[in-house]
Amino acid sequence: MTRMVPRLLVALVLGALCVAMAAAWSAGTSFEKPNVVMIVADDQSFRDFGFLGNDLVHTPHIDRLAARSARYPNGYVPMSLCRASLATMLTGLYPHQHGIHFNHPPPGFSRMLEMSAEQYHATRATTDRFIRQVSTIPGILSRHGYASLQTGKFWEGHWSNGGFTHGMTTGRPTDRLSPITGTRQQRNGEWVAHGNGDAGLVIGRETMQPIFRFMDEQAGRKPFFVWYSPFLPHTPWDAPAEYEQLALEKGAPSHLAAYYASIARFDRSVGELLEFLEEKDLLDTTLILFVSDNGLRPDPAQPTRPDPRSKSSQYEDGVRTPVLIRWDGRIEAGEHLAPVETIDFLPTILSAAGLSREVTSRMQGRSLLASAMGLEDLALVPVFGAI
Repeated sequence: MTRMVPRLLVALVLGALCVAMAAAWSAGTSFEKPNVVMIVADDQSFRDFGFLGNDLVHTPHIDRLAARSARYPNGYVPMSLCRASLATMLTGLYPHQHGIHFNHPPPGFSRMLEMSAEQYHATRATTDRFIRQVSTIPGILSRHGYASLQTGKFWEGHWSNGGFTHGMTTGRPTDRLSPITGTRQQRNGEWVAHGNGDAGLVIGRETMQPIFRFMDEQAGRKPFFVWYSPFLPHTPWDAPAEYEQLALEKGAPSHLAAYYASIARFDRSVGELLEFLEEKDLLDTTLILFVSDNGLRPDPAQPTRPDPRSKSSQYEDGVRTPVLIRWDGRIEAGEHLAPVETIDFLPTILSAAGLSREVTSRMQGRSLLASAMGLEDLALVPVFGAI
């Protein structure tokens, strides 16, 4: 009997610890705040990744990321349109909730390009208010001590509209805007930005240095959030010739070669980002999420245009995307077949940061963190969207 007392005490202590850990987990307070990096492909079909079985496309860096990640091959966006999809990722809300269910406000892009630069930007600014009226991931994180950086695609005017503390996109013409085909046009002697990122669109295409400088400045001082949403593999498909040659050598059909070359270019930038995190010994303290804003496949008859059953459609090549979650030492690499949605990103990130209390009843997503850590299986629930 005397030998049983210590064992009983140990059992009681362990039981209390388990209850405390469970309570901490449910409250989202069990970890120190991790850095967060979101990598968002622009116009890439779920079919065009090596780790999902496509041997014709060159994605070695994304494939290595996938090998170290919890993989959700059945991920979905609620709308297969760039701006609406990106707004959902930032807010955890469906387009009908945050109000951004379009790219360009009335009267539309072609009519807006007939305006002067000042009229154009005034028209674009009429919809900047939507993102300011709702909570965003960077805004919530920033209130809790994070530094947050916007790069690449961001349609909502100045980066501060999204709650970022740092950024590249200004919502205005700028001398720093690189002359990438299709991202700006000249009207009345003034440059008019396309509206989807202006100065931020150089990221990934020309440089990764703004991200590297930001992480160097913040590491060890504040946890950081990085929005890496480059204008890739989106048109213009103007990758260096060696990438297109690589696609052709792999046997890619001619109508896919330029698109696959742009994917390889994007993959290289992902590799540079991951290599930087590794060199700086940040992988153990950084939660990495990967997704595509929507799918696209070139139309075989008109390769410079999307297949009508991809981007802007309700079909799989438009709305389906792989979701990857990596956090070395925390996340278990493996595949999860349950459908997930991009509204799940906000609760997942806030859970990892110990901020689950910031998830409101309007945010209908669910945290994927426990499943990614191998602690629970996701229930099979339907996914929703609107086209």
